[in-house]
Amino acid sequence: MLGPPPSPHPEDTVSARLSRRSLLVGAAAIAVAAGPLASVARAAAKTPKVLVIGLDGTLLKRVKDADAPNLDALMAGGLTAASPLYANPLAPTLSGPGWSTIITGVWPDKHKVKDNNFTGSNFTQYPDFLTRVETAKPGLGTYAIASWNPITTTVFSAKVDTRVNTPSAEYDTGTTSRLVAQLASGSTDAHFVQLDGVDEAGHEHGAASQQYLDAIHAVDGSVGRFVAAIKSRASYGNEDWLILVTADHGHTDPGGHGGSSWQERQTFLIANGAGISAGSTRYDIKMPDVAASALAHLGIAIDPAWGLDGRPLQQPSPDAFDALRPQLQTPVDESGIGAGVIGFTHTPPAGWSVDNSAMGTGGVTEWRGWSFTTDEFWTKAERDQQRESNIRSRNVFAVADGDEWSDKTFTGSFDSTLVSPAFPVTGGRAATLAYTTYYRQEAPQKGEVLVSYGGGTPVSVKTYTADASSRTESITLQVPAGVSTAQVRFRYTGGNNWYWVIDGVKITAS
Repeated sequence: MLGPPPSPHPEDTVSARLSRRSLLVGAAAIAVAAGPLASVARAAAKTPKVLVIGLDGTLLKRVKDADAPNLDALMAGGLTAASPLYANPLAPTLSGPGWSTIITGVWPDKHKVKDNNFTGSNFTQYPDFLTRVETAKPGLGTYAIASWNPITTTVFSAKVDTRVNTPSAEYDTGTTSRLVAQLASGSTDAHFVQLDGVDEAGHEHGAASQQYLDAIHAVDGSVGRFVAAIKSRASYGNEDWLILVTADHGHTDPGGHGGSSWQERQTFLIANGAGISAGSTRYDIKMPDVAASALAHLGIAIDPAWGLDGRPLQQPSPDAFDALRPQLQTPVDESGIGAGVIGFTHTPPAGWSVDNSAMGTGGVTEWRGWSFTTDEFWTKAERDQQRESNIRSRNVFAVADGDEWSDKTFTGSFDSTLVSPAFPVTGGRAATLAYTTYYRQEAPQKGEVLVSYGGGTPVSVKTYTADASSRTESITLQVPAGVSTAQVRFRYTGGNNWYWVIDGVKITAS
């Protein structure tokens, strides 16, 4: 049962406790995941409401091991998505950066929170999602409550209608009771709650312990009370509720987080509400999607000027690479990834090709030329070389990795070109080439983007010879008259250097 927090442990510092707050933000992300389009359709008849539930330090795989009937029911009736985090140098897997990412809808390179002290935070430019609700629709009621107070005192602004700091003596028990009362009879529309018990158990006993499973059972009881309170409302039949459940980080089996291991980098999103397919699974969800999804469900249009990294879960945008997931293979030469982990293929999607005519021979099989892979597979190939900072790619993405390829005997150099299909364009008009990229440089390595118009000679439109953080590039193309197609080439040359990531490629005609 939930009760007062256990005595402080070595990591129970301001930083550690901020870490536990990240989960709540994640809950908001799941609520949004219900889907903006479906929400708009329902808005005419029902009033949209959002509840984001943050379960600090909770591992999805352990939820499935625990006695957690209420979370199981939300998953069975909605969407479940595992999602990886970043690691240093972008930010450690602590609650401060985690909750800030979930609540603001942007990654740490924008909100600037790198620790649990929130030093240098940029919440003025990137405020919490409840503050955006207050700005866009001041008539809506907003409510935030947390067992870990920095979430409500620091991440959420004073513009939020109600911010509750649960007294430490009450801990999760008080947080639960207060929110239950609010949900049952209050008039608020957007809610955020964070529970801390699982993270405490993780620090004290480790994620592999029975105590950790018991803590999941306890917070599951709170989740059940939240759902029951919502359904008990006299106005429930006229309301459209989106419930999102998430976490700010994972835990190691012995206990603790902040590092770059796969378990520490784990979070998840459970979304339940009208328009969400029961028992569905997604692979494209990221932490910033929580805020974007909640806003979309409430009928708030996301202004591109806000610079959000999240996108509404209700508006998925798969690309050609994502279709390769069923074809992904287990490791061949890579010994540290894990024999059962699927995650790479050299076979491009329909319409795409890879030109390896100038590629060296030998090397590590998985990375010979452009490969199509996932975050889990690629980051496990070699931890702590900043692959964890590839935050803006989703699901399956393309990688040219000369560093990993060179880890086995090879001849020649790395010279591989990823070739897109021919996109339709209008001759004599401008077009926009957009793609997500992440590039780490070491000379004489080079990345070059070339465009061929109407099957003509490719011309260079962008060259990478210096580090480029994870970002979305947008390049204006001047399409020659009389041309109706444009084809993109991504050529990576180097050797035992670093890597280049490409995802979400598209050309939009003006």
